[in-house]
Amino acid sequence: MRDLLRGELRKAATGRTWWILLLAGTFLCLLSTFGFASQAHEAAGAEGPAASAADDIARSWMMMFLFSSLFGAVLVTREYGAGTISRSVLLAGSRTRLLAAKTAVATVAGTFFGLAAAAMGGAAVALAPRVYGDAPGFTGETALILAGVFVCCLTAAAWGALVGFAVRNQAATVAVLITLTLVVDPGVQALVPEAAQYLLTIAMSSLYRDVKPDLLSLPWAYAAVAAWLTAAWFAARRLLTARDLA
Repeated sequence: MRDLLRGELRKAATGRTWWILLLAGTFLCLLSTFGFASQAHEAAGAEGPAASAADDIARSWMMMFLFSSLFGAVLVTREYGAGTISRSVLLAGSRTRLLAAKTAVATVAGTFFGLAAAAMGGAAVALAPRVYGDAPGFTGETALILAGVFVCCLTAAAWGALVGFAVRNQAATVAVLITLTLVVDPGVQALVPEAAQYLLTIAMSSLYRDVKPDLLSLPWAYAAVAAWLTAAWFAARRLLTARDLA
């Protein structure tokens, strides 16, 4: 298994996908960062000292989890697109071993995305307000938000890989992940917030301590995320073992 994991890690690090997605995520997070810093500065100028925007700035780095999930998806689906998935299964010894290895490697990649998001989020909290002449306001709550961002990136990468095994096609998998994250889950939350709190991306909102109402408490949010990943694992394993690889 060690050699299999080493080979899959080498595949994950090869090519430009990981840093393109990281740069794209960083760019969008920075846009939100300076938006929150600017709003805080304007509020302070109009009303005197305002509450720090540190938590909002830290929370804006949660968007990195979408790009982490896309990397997990690409890690799997590019083998279907290139026609090398059969060879990977042969080298792995079984389909289940390949599923486990790729999911593990996706989680490692998610850890990298999460560490990058947490580190850059912390730097943004410290530096972005200074651009507008304001003092940073890093607190214990800010640290907890960044820890939640890290966990979301880690789990999102595994989720993306498992969805990739289920869908197989790269464009379709990317479309599914983006639609669920940006359209379906927020839409359900707007219409039926009591039910939406159990959806994966909405449960993740609790992990990075979003201030929206009708969110699960932290222990239940972790349970919901674990349940989604478990269900995705069994679905991916069933579809991988039941269908032809071609």
